[in-house]
Amino acid sequence: MKQLIATLLLLLAAQTASAQAVRNPIMRQSDGTYIVNTAEIGAQIRGFKGATPVRIYIKKNRIQQVEALPNQETPQYMDRAKAVLKHYKGAKLQKAKTQQVDAVTGATYTSSALKENVRIGVEYFLKHQRRP
Repeated sequence: MKQLIATLLLLLAAQTASAQAVRNPIMRQSDGTYIVNTAEIGAQIRGFKGATPVRIYIKKNRIQQVEALPNQETPQYMDRAKAVLKHYKGAKLQKAKTQQVDAVTGATYTSSALKENVRIGVEYFLKHQRRP
């Protein structure tokens, strides 16, 4: 019985931590890198089959990396569409907001949704970032 209660308390704690992470899409790592998760703020942005959230790594006012998060897109199309994300690496945040990156032919909806997620993620970060 004690083990069951302990397991339930651990699950509740994990659920609470997960819910807090969703409510606050900006996390700061100890090395000064900020991570913006667009799962919630970009939930309305749809690719061909659904939401296409990304995780944006930001350090010293530049994008270090952008990675696609789990989604419902067809893997072969998502793999092609992810090519747009490499164009943001090293970009200054103000430029990334307005950067013109071409959508990938054959995966237009998905790549356009990824680009829009980057844009709103950067805008959200610039508006809500916490200064050290």
